[in-house]
Amino acid sequence: MELKVVTLETPEDGNLIVGHSHFIKTVTDLHEIMVGISAQVKFGLAFCEASGPCLIRVSGNDESLQQIATKNAEFLAAGHTFIIVLKEAFPINFLNAIKQCQEICNIHCATANPVQLIIAETEQGRGILGVIDGFSPQGIETPEDVNNRQEFLRKIGYKL
Repeated sequence: MELKVVTLETPEDGNLIVGHSHFIKTVTDLHEIMVGISAQVKFGLAFCEASGPCLIRVSGNDESLQQIATKNAEFLAAGHTFIIVLKEAFPINFLNAIKQCQEICNIHCATANPVQLIIAETEQGRGILGVIDGFSPQGIETPEDVNNRQEFLRKIGYKL
């Protein structure tokens, strides 16, 4: 077995959702979840098929985000994994619906941060062992930091 680190591309002002699934129907179901929740979301989706022709299946409503999702899936190359690259919406709006999708096994991360995936590779294929999402903490928040956090949540519409 060989361990590798795969760095994913996150578009500026965009987010990623990375997960593990069970079935080729994932592409259609995730597409329907995205557009069913938000008419404004722009996204690209890539799914690494793990059996049959073992293709990267692609969907979405934004060509540039589909290209980023596809490139990330090529870097990842782990069976039954999916990557959603999105803009003009936040992952938090989609996560519960994605988790409830019958073929979804796991969500590895949902973030706007730089992402590295720890991959194990064997003679059979590749799998995700873990995720490095962003950076390590640099300290403990101060009262001013608490205020800034609360202001930010209000600014983006999550708190009154």
